[in-house]
Amino acid sequence: MAAAGGALLVAALASLAIPVAFRQLIDIGFASRTVQDEMARGGGHVDLWFLALFGVATVLALGTAVRFYFVSWLGERVTADLRAAVYARVLRQDPVFFENLRGGEVLSRLTADTTLIQTLVGTSVSMGLRNAVLFAGGLVMLLATSARLAGLIVGLLVVVIVPILLYGRRVRKLSRASQDRVADSSALAGETLSAIQIVQAYAREAFEAARFRSAAEDAFQAAVRRTRARAILTGLAIVLVFGAIVFVLWLGAQAVLQGRMSAGELTQFILYAAIVAGSVGALSEVMGDIQRAAGAAERLLELLAAEPRIVGPQDRSAAPIPPARAAGVAGSAGGAAVSFESVSFHYPSRPAEAALAGLSLQIAPGETVALVGPSGAGKTTVFALMLRFYDPQSGVIRLDGADLRGFEPTELRERIGLVSQDSVVFSADVMENIRYGRLDATDDEVRAAASAAHADEFIARLPQGYRTYVGERGVRLSGGQRQRIAIARALLKNPPLLLLDEATSALDARSEQAVQAALEQAMRGRTTLVIAHRLATITGADRIVVFDQGRLVDSGTHAELVARGGLYARLAAMQFTR
Repeated sequence: MAAAGGALLVAALASLAIPVAFRQLIDIGFASRTVQDEMARGGGHVDLWFLALFGVATVLALGTAVRFYFVSWLGERVTADLRAAVYARVLRQDPVFFENLRGGEVLSRLTADTTLIQTLVGTSVSMGLRNAVLFAGGLVMLLATSARLAGLIVGLLVVVIVPILLYGRRVRKLSRASQDRVADSSALAGETLSAIQIVQAYAREAFEAARFRSAAEDAFQAAVRRTRARAILTGLAIVLVFGAIVFVLWLGAQAVLQGRMSAGELTQFILYAAIVAGSVGALSEVMGDIQRAAGAAERLLELLAAEPRIVGPQDRSAAPIPPARAAGVAGSAGGAAVSFESVSFHYPSRPAEAALAGLSLQIAPGETVALVGPSGAGKTTVFALMLRFYDPQSGVIRLDGADLRGFEPTELRERIGLVSQDSVVFSADVMENIRYGRLDATDDEVRAAASAAHADEFIARLPQGYRTYVGERGVRLSGGQRQRIAIARALLKNPPLLLLDEATSALDARSEQAVQAALEQAMRGRTTLVIAHRLATITGADRIVVFDQGRLVDSGTHAELVARGGLYARLAAMQFTR
């Protein structure tokens, strides 16, 4: 900033020196009384002034080049930092945030909006500062040349700038609306492309293309309204400012004709007036950029100001929950102790419907507990609360005796391993996807985890083995292969608490048997919660708890539950008698 500011001042001063040189050329070099003397001397005096002009132009060129480099660097630096800050803030948000804001909207703000900020910082601000310096310097030199005419220009400029500033507010509002429509179309495209197989399977390409075309048309119409307003603002500024200056210059011409000003002074005044007028015209365009970037900045600041609802004790303004000690989280070598004490929870989007109602459940270290029940019974909610994606409205959840609300969310989640039904695989190679479970793991540890998850069999058949790129969302792998990579990732993490959400649902019978054996081996020495709809996979669990409509309705081993003839027995009868 200092280098750019210094270069800007040098370039501006060089620009302001040019009219002075022209005045000297006209009044001294080409005045009728000195032309004969100058010709007799061979024109050396005039040559000096032209050399001086070239020197000023050289200084102007160097100052402009240095300013351009540093200001462009600054724009890129600010944009990179802003994108990183916004993205880091978004990653800390809880699920409620993403229920109200689509991923495509976030991406639009990270790309389109930050690009507008980059244009502002890297170009428009530089132009604005340069022209502001030229405007101020030009006014000072106008006053030095002719105070009376300069006073008239200043008075007229004050009158004409007020309506320009008032109209600029409308440009800002229209810019925000335009960016919102662009974000809507980006969000729609992102959502559709992420489900491209479903779109093509239902032959809805034309339908989706029409939907995007409609969204793009809305964005276009909003952009047209913004552009029209900005064009009017620019035209208004130029007409009003140049009209005022032309009027004052006409008065100056009258003064020359009356002998109250020299031709050189009028030339100098005209050049400075041109500098002032050009500066105002450029500043009006910069104002348009600023108004547009202000709309983008508002949207980015909304993300930067967003605060997650799930926070650690030191981030809570009033924290009655004592901080949980890190040493207490890891639990014993046999796993972590988990307890739910009269826990009730309603999702923010469904406040009238209880996802869990008065749940009390004690899980001993090293115990394997299976959660079963109909869809919507509350099983997945238990996992969401364990991971502190949400906090319950009433009741307490404890890990090794400590209230979960006393943990930092990231610290808590480092001690929990999750294998979800929708196995997420990133667009990297197999090795890095598994290492995601523990970033400092060695290649040998990654291979050992893959072997334990029975994933090394298919990895060895891939073109580059562990270095095979799996494509976006793992599109080059089958569902079962993605799930085994997810299991290997959780095994590599080696947490005291393991959450398995239908972890073998995408596997064929042969692979399921192998992975089930691997999971049973992995469950030893740690506490494991398993969600399963296929009851055959959890008959060997230490305990099975049955959920229905957010309540725990039964608990026991497979044999005990079947003998009691409740909901579990009915579910088992439907599956095992097929």
